[in-house]
Amino acid sequence: MKLIHTVRDDFPLFRQGFSPRLVYFDNAATTQHPQAVLDAVRQYETTANGNPHRGAHYLATAASAAYEEARRTVSDFIGAKEPAEVIFTRNATESLNLIARSYGETHLSAGDNIVITIAEHHANLVTWQRVAARTGAELRYIYVDADGRFVEDDFAKIDRHTKIVAFAEISNVLGMKVPVRQLTDLAHAVGAVVVLDGAQSAPHIPVNVQELDCDFFVFSGHKMLALQGIGVLYGKRSLLEEMEPFNLGGDMIEYVREQETTFNVLPFKFEAGTPNVVGAVSLAAAIRYLNEIGWEAIMAHESELTQALLAGLQSYPYVRLLGSDNPAEKYGVLTFLIDEVHPHDVATILDSYGIAIRSGHHCAQPLGAYLQAPASNRVSVYIYNTQEEVDYFLNALPQVRKQMGLR
Repeated sequence: MKLIHTVRDDFPLFRQGFSPRLVYFDNAATTQHPQAVLDAVRQYETTANGNPHRGAHYLATAASAAYEEARRTVSDFIGAKEPAEVIFTRNATESLNLIARSYGETHLSAGDNIVITIAEHHANLVTWQRVAARTGAELRYIYVDADGRFVEDDFAKIDRHTKIVAFAEISNVLGMKVPVRQLTDLAHAVGAVVVLDGAQSAPHIPVNVQELDCDFFVFSGHKMLALQGIGVLYGKRSLLEEMEPFNLGGDMIEYVREQETTFNVLPFKFEAGTPNVVGAVSLAAAIRYLNEIGWEAIMAHESELTQALLAGLQSYPYVRLLGSDNPAEKYGVLTFLIDEVHPHDVATILDSYGIAIRSGHHCAQPLGAYLQAPASNRVSVYIYNTQEEVDYFLNALPQVRKQMGLR
């Protein structure tokens, strides 16, 4: 078991001696890599780099073994019934597009409806806009109140005409957790399929897709210490079996004849072309690393940092928080505005102190418009952040208004 206070030493980036110092609070966008992940990548690249599933020689076999071992690791990580229910993609966005194209556009028609929340990332919103436009289905929204909590009266929008209910387990803007089982049970009661976006939950809390009973689950490796360019789509076998492939080409076929083609078995029918083996290897290494720390320790550490950040932000009268101000409802993400200062100016000034935060609409423009905050600042923490960094950030925040000529 790795002790949480020793974790930071495992990340080479933080040993680089940045000037000014680096305080990395943009983890909801992407995370850094521990040495264990970098070592796994180097080991694969220098000893087993081949094209999987396509050859009988040593490197092809070694690459196949590494790739399928990574799939088994992911399957265990999310509690899938079998590795064949795990499809590797580029990221959560591609996973959602695959579901929208291969399931949504083929299973919906006029008179049906899709229910999502106003807090969705564009990847889980624009996709369903297109499905609705192409099939004639209606797109419905569940809204939030002033504290970012979902309006339960809106849950009635899930009715007998609902075919898909899609939502993020944790909002990338509000940092708040959705009542997953409540929405899932409502969806399944009317025969709807549940698409769960785990991009912000898989890196921070334990996930078990069977306990959640979602029909699809997606997440990205780069938000949980792995390389960029690797993502996961979990789907229940019964659904994946009936879906058509999203991409066509090599490895996803069984037989190709001049006028017809039969497709490969799961999971390969959804993984056309040469896959990102090194990305899958990095994701498996990241999962092993997180498991070694332990989820109780991870959640406790992030909760402490979140509480400290929240208390500090609340102490400034010119700071407006988006969503709940209850630390128990926040999962490592805090989004805020500073009176009379544009979020991009906030981020730029903080960057001059070596503090990296996010500014903009966070790929959630409908939520920003609804909350009357078209742009905002987001601070997001992860396992390698420290209380000392939180203090440094909070002490630097008043300098933003000072440099803008404000009190």
